[in-house]
Amino acid sequence: MNDYHKTPFNDLLIDKKEAVAWITLNRPKFSNSFSDQMIVDLCHVLREADWDEDVRTIVITGAGKSFCAGGDVKAMEERTGMFAGDPEELRRRYSKGIQQIPLTMESLQTPIVAMVNGAAIGAGCDLACMCDIRIGCQHSRFGETFAKLALVPGDGGAFFLQRVIGYAKAMELSLTGRIVDPEESLKLGLLNQLVDQDQLRSETEKMVNSITSNSPVAVAMIKKAIRNARTAEITGHLDLVAAFQGITQRTDDHAEGVRALKEKRQPNFKGN
Repeated sequence: MNDYHKTPFNDLLIDKKEAVAWITLNRPKFSNSFSDQMIVDLCHVLREADWDEDVRTIVITGAGKSFCAGGDVKAMEERTGMFAGDPEELRRRYSKGIQQIPLTMESLQTPIVAMVNGAAIGAGCDLACMCDIRIGCQHSRFGETFAKLALVPGDGGAFFLQRVIGYAKAMELSLTGRIVDPEESLKLGLLNQLVDQDQLRSETEKMVNSITSNSPVAVAMIKKAIRNARTAEITGHLDLVAAFQGITQRTDDHAEGVRALKEKRQPNFKGN
């Protein structure tokens, strides 16, 4: 078994508890903005957690008061790290750097929950939108603020934001760069759930537990099916879910689910 959760990382904290991998972005002095090393380590940990058969859900959150401020403004100003070089070098840095996060997250079969403890700005907003579910509190703020810095969402924000809140609102927030408060975030769908700050962890755990209590085989295939449906045409999608249904209906978990329903008890899914 891999020991990714025991490995020390400079910009990440990893805590594996039972069936959940908790990933905390850990640059609180910089509002958890991305560093080059954080990007590499985050992709590595996400892949390792996805391969971990004990993990049924992944949670991403931020240390301190922020969820993630996106790009490091100091590095932007000094043109260092991912912001170094001429235009062609910058393109390559984005392709091999921060764009690996959406590519990695889109490849995962494990559900990902964003516990948005504070501001999610720029690429931080996009990171939250890459997650499957987002839970926030009164300190949660979202901003697709690239236009304010004369930039574009080069990490994939234009792809993810409109899939979360729709084309028209994504266009509005992207072109204005305005910050969205918690109540509007809930209304738009940026947040699935809005809770008090002191209940954020416990309510996230409740959400996670409601996912991990289900069959991991079925959950993984449901996630794949929903993501496929965003871009697939109907016949191809129906072929896919027919295959998924054929697989899941012959699992031990399905048989256990039927027995539990008949016996009026909670099922005990094993993942096979």
